[in-house]
Amino acid sequence: MLERTRRKDTTRVTFILPPDPACPAVSVVGDFNDWTPGAHELLVRTDGTRAVTVAVPANERLHFRYLAHGGHWFDEADADGHDGHNSYLEPARA
Repeated sequence: MLERTRRKDTTRVTFILPPDPACPAVSVVGDFNDWTPGAHELLVRTDGTRAVTVAVPANERLHFRYLAHGGHWFDEADADGHDGHNSYLEPARA
């Protein structure tokens, strides 16, 4: 699941995944963090879901994927689209 909040020049995107005890660590990687694994690890919340929030430029398309423990890559079902390699979000509208 994704939550987006538009600010003046940025959009805050919260990446949320359901609980999964079989997968100890997941990070979101993308063009916003130079595709650096572990830079934005999703942390467990009180309801068991995992989440992380990043601020990105409001007028740019955002490409990203999730990287789970063990090198397993996967996409976001709620993304605006998929380009054959990555999930993406379209620029936020005012």
